[in-house]
Amino acid sequence: MQNKTKYLVTAALPYANNYVHIGHLAGAYLPPDIYVRYRKLKGDDVIFISGSDEHGTAIDMAAIQEKVSPQEIIDRYHFSNKKAFEDIGIEFDIFSRTSNKIHHETAQEFFLNLFNKNILVKKTEKQLYSEKEKRFLADRFVTGTCPVCGNTEARGDECEVCGSNLSPLELINPRSKITGDIPVVKDAVHLYFPLGRYQDKISKWIFSKKDWKQNVINYVNGWLKSGLRDRAVTRDLDWGVKVPVEDNEGKVIYVWFEAPIGYISATKEYFISINEPDKWKEYWMGENTKLIHFIGKDNIVFHSLIFPAALMAHGGYILPDNVPANEFLNISGSKLSKSKKNGILLKDIVEKFPPDVVRYTIASILPESKDSEFSWKDLQTKNNSELAGILGNFINRTVVFAKTKFDNKIPGRKNDDEILNLIKDQTQIISQNYDNFKLKDALTETMNIVRAANKYFNDTEPWKLVKDEKERCGEIINNCLQICYSVAILIYPFLPFTSEKILKILNSDKTNFKWDRIGEVNLDSGKELGENQILFPQIEDKQIEKEMESEIESDSKQEVNNNIKKNSEDSSGSNLIGLEDFKKVNLRVAKVIECEAVPKSKKLLKLKLKVGDKEKQIVSGISEYYKPEEMIGKLIVIVDNLKPSKLMGIDSDGMLLAAKKDGELRLVLVDGEIEPGAEVS
Repeated sequence: MQNKTKYLVTAALPYANNYVHIGHLAGAYLPPDIYVRYRKLKGDDVIFISGSDEHGTAIDMAAIQEKVSPQEIIDRYHFSNKKAFEDIGIEFDIFSRTSNKIHHETAQEFFLNLFNKNILVKKTEKQLYSEKEKRFLADRFVTGTCPVCGNTEARGDECEVCGSNLSPLELINPRSKITGDIPVVKDAVHLYFPLGRYQDKISKWIFSKKDWKQNVINYVNGWLKSGLRDRAVTRDLDWGVKVPVEDNEGKVIYVWFEAPIGYISATKEYFISINEPDKWKEYWMGENTKLIHFIGKDNIVFHSLIFPAALMAHGGYILPDNVPANEFLNISGSKLSKSKKNGILLKDIVEKFPPDVVRYTIASILPESKDSEFSWKDLQTKNNSELAGILGNFINRTVVFAKTKFDNKIPGRKNDDEILNLIKDQTQIISQNYDNFKLKDALTETMNIVRAANKYFNDTEPWKLVKDEKERCGEIINNCLQICYSVAILIYPFLPFTSEKILKILNSDKTNFKWDRIGEVNLDSGKELGENQILFPQIEDKQIEKEMESEIESDSKQEVNNNIKKNSEDSSGSNLIGLEDFKKVNLRVAKVIECEAVPKSKKLLKLKLKVGDKEKQIVSGISEYYKPEEMIGKLIVIVDNLKPSKLMGIDSDGMLLAAKKDGELRLVLVDGEIEPGAEVS
């Protein structure tokens, strides 16, 4: 007999440097909760794992800035976010923390496995060092100008304006974020994971996945085309999991490497808590387990490439069966961001609106294949028109009819199962959507069943039959009450709190609360019903208007208001410039005559350009998208009068123009034969 399939479902570990917002809910937490609830209704063996990611530069920096310990920072956000998840109905089997002892031990054991196999490679690298602070500066301790888009507040790991991944040495005019000190470049020794060595193995594994989302495959393919490169697994930082080998004092394991191991350590912790300490191996080392990572698209590379490669290197562990990553949820046209403190905090929204209304609204706009948009008006419409008008209406009219016409009891029935069979058949379509991670479609089909139930009530007209054909009327109401129970099962993954309320209204329990009982007779005739209640009170305009006008978060009030204005008014804002300002920018056509990669840089190309009768050199972060030989002869547009700068010690005299879409950067090229040096206007 074949062993039953196990499901190990993970939700991305939220970084404990701020409060989670509804963008996180849409991307990585509500989808797996919906999926896991469905699996448990099916009777599947499922474990749902997550926890706080509590190491890294952002936490260490926050502690320095606030003059508190890192422990105070992570405690603040871990417990607050944990409560917010509970309030919205995210039901983890365990929500752990990477600061726990068991995680440190597990991460160090994993690290030592690779170190003892001589997989990790020691390298000397150039790194920014603050003479004032007497330490090497990790990526987020550095800020400067982005070499791709010119943003003057880019971080040492990423530019939030253009989305480019960066290294501190690639920033123009870098400085310490803590003291403002201008750092120097020094040699530092670190251990690296040879990711490139696993490119062929990872490629074969990835492209064997025929059921993965296309957005995930496309994203991964971009990285594979550029070629996987070695990644440092140690860094100079005080806060984190200490490197467990000699001659590495003052170093911790890089958070990108140790954080995903938190899924393993959390699984261990869960089974220890239920007195089965060795059972975790069945889920991480058993062939019958399906490991499913729910994440946002900014985590695709770690869960689809880097962590699987580390698991391959270690040996003995299963690889992900699927990584159903979601795109971003926006509000008022802006991407939500924890670091920018821009977003509707989960802890706040659950205090103002019923959790199931929030769950339903987010579930109906899940960014499964492209970015989606949240609006307060949409939340109001979803509640008033769909939840109250369709779902709440059916439950209420059925129960009220039974109360008033059948003495608050479930009337008798014979064998009128046509409508129940219809619901049973429709459930198969819903199951297929769940199995393919099409949760929005699963919700749509679920609500279609409720719509069909309302139609059945209308078409059978029990209010007409109750006088002369009360027995037939009773059968119809019995069917409707049976449907109410089935609906309670159907909506449970999306609306768990409402599902519980319906059971109480029906005066029933969870004896038959299983997926295969949908469309069956689950309520006994003659049983008295419970107390009725309005499931979805109307949300008034004034409440929504208040939310639209109020601050979403105190530190981002002005930013949010500007976004609302920008998207709702046709005004001449201060971001508009005059013709005289535009004339200050000298845009010229340039021809690429030489191009080469900058040594020890992942992003930079050095271009020699012909601009009219002169030549100039520009260094630009485009090597992920263009090979040096592809650039020769291209006619591009540059800012010709930009103040000269240095990138990795190389002079750069200008900036080229480019645009970014779906993670792909494309140069602004000149159409037709135009002489280099021609003015662009």
